[in-house]
Amino acid sequence: MKICLDIGVAQLKKYGEELCGDSVEIVRTDDAHLVVVSDGLGSGVKANILSRLTTKTAATMLRMGGHIDEVIDTVARTLPIDKTINEAYSTFSILQIQNNGKLYLVEYDNPRVFIGNRQTMFTPRREERVIAGKKIGEYEFEVDDQDWLVITSDGVLNAGLNGHMNVAWGWDRIGSFIEDSYSEDKSASEWADEIAGLCNTLYGEKPGDDVTVVAVKVRRPVHVTMLIGPPQRKEDDKLVVRKLMEGPGAKVVCGGTTGDIVARVLGRKVFVDVESVSDEVPPVGMLPGIDLVTEGAVTLVRTLEHIKARTRLRELRSRKDGASRLAVLLRRCDSLHIMVGTAANNALQCDDVPAIYAYKHHVIRDLINTLRNMGKQVTEEYF
Repeated sequence: MKICLDIGVAQLKKYGEELCGDSVEIVRTDDAHLVVVSDGLGSGVKANILSRLTTKTAATMLRMGGHIDEVIDTVARTLPIDKTINEAYSTFSILQIQNNGKLYLVEYDNPRVFIGNRQTMFTPRREERVIAGKKIGEYEFEVDDQDWLVITSDGVLNAGLNGHMNVAWGWDRIGSFIEDSYSEDKSASEWADEIAGLCNTLYGEKPGDDVTVVAVKVRRPVHVTMLIGPPQRKEDDKLVVRKLMEGPGAKVVCGGTTGDIVARVLGRKVFVDVESVSDEVPPVGMLPGIDLVTEGAVTLVRTLEHIKARTRLRELRSRKDGASRLAVLLRRCDSLHIMVGTAANNALQCDDVPAIYAYKHHVIRDLINTLRNMGKQVTEEYF
């Protein structure tokens, strides 16, 4: 896998309407990500039905392996034209990005996509052709680390007070704002929310049109190798540490006893990071060659809470405690290899060690399932 995608969606419905007239469908296949964005004519329920028909039709065909030309032809033929204003009942953009970085984007009457790398927009070649009597625009190029795309509905371009478009606002001005607001550390969802939030402000918090923002951030895959708990057999200590050090990406160790084992095998010492002292979780350790050393069960529980609650990355990064740091690593990673030691923790001064041990492994299992449900590739190994 050459690249990974972070996709965020933010929408505002027209003031006074129950439903947003725009629809977004995201499809993940084994070798590609597909995003379909549609803007139904008008607003409210009717527009929502029209746009959902478009996105569902396209997404279903793509999910079933339909060729992109067939999908466009079917969608284009399905959409009637309003004879009064000579406009389609629904517009659309279809984005396909393969795991090898090849991008294909088609636009039909939607605003032009914003494309850039880091804080600089660029304009790739755009071809036009006619399919089923409808003129479409197409892009084909390869994306790489820190490239991005922002797809919008025309409610973004039309943002202004009292239903009147702000003449100082438009595609170029929006592009400048997108450039300025880009941050490598900002998630696609946070970025989309920020762009939509500005539109809401321009509308005086009473949107005069449906607003949709889809932010797509491209990056290299992020890997994490994680060791939780000491192995059952002491003679496996060296094997486990070797596997940890040879594993891809960031190295994480959870558990005080486990940290001591890794330090001993590596011939190094663990030091306490005094900046990580927190009322919620025990402090973080510092060990050369290891990216993060945390306490075990308490930290894992708090980390799982952050991940399930989808605590904002910006908030997590502002904290120094082990659970917040671990949550950031796990939220940002694409693949995770977890090595779980199955030895009972003799350091615990408690009569009910088996129950605590069982609870800890329940938390680990819950964490693995949660991360898999988020679309991350998680492998596990037990010692």
